[in-house]
Amino acid sequence: MSSFTQFYETWLEQLHQLVNQLSSAPDQQHDLIHLVNKVMSHYAEYYRVKAQATERDAVSVLAAPWASSLERSLHWIAGWRPTTAFHLVYTESSIRFESHIVDILRGLRTGDLGDLSPSQFRRVSELQCETVKEENVITEELSEWQDGASEVIGECGDFEKKIGRLISVIKRADDLRLRTVRRVVELLTPQQAVEFLIGAAQLQFGIHGWGINHDRLRTNS
Repeated sequence: MSSFTQFYETWLEQLHQLVNQLSSAPDQQHDLIHLVNKVMSHYAEYYRVKAQATERDAVSVLAAPWASSLERSLHWIAGWRPTTAFHLVYTESSIRFESHIVDILRGLRTGDLGDLSPSQFRRVSELQCETVKEENVITEELSEWQDGASEVIGECGDFEKKIGRLISVIKRADDLRLRTVRRVVELLTPQQAVEFLIGAAQLQFGIHGWGINHDRLRTNS
């Protein structure tokens, strides 16, 4: 897994650079769409390489050695829980709504995440419900795999089949993660999508950084 860990460190640094571009992007729709597409391609590349690592060593991927102890404690099947995306939308929308509430009450449109339309809120809610259902199905599949793990002992011939099922579970979880981000971005305006992607990345950076510092302090104590 050392090769994927190295890839992840480089990938995360590149994500930092993309977020800086998003934060300083001119307020032109064409430019915003271009940057949003770049970020989404970056996420797709992460899951493409992770899928290859999963094929090679699914058990190690499930253990997520590239992540800090804090990150692993928050993981759902070797990554972030897809429904986190919706909590982020609601949080960012609430913060921005409160900061612009005077302008909004005057009838002024801000166009940011605090200015989501009723139809956007309805679609976010529908997507959240759909995603929760998919999460539950995949969680049940992992639970069934774990329940049957004891059967592997003494049945070497069945080992590859068991690992194959684990590979499928991890890939389905990652597919749901990427698909969820894409679907959220698609229902937002370019400006809102930029704000969402910045918020998601900053959350990832914050947890990753805090987790690394915590592990470092624990190791040195």
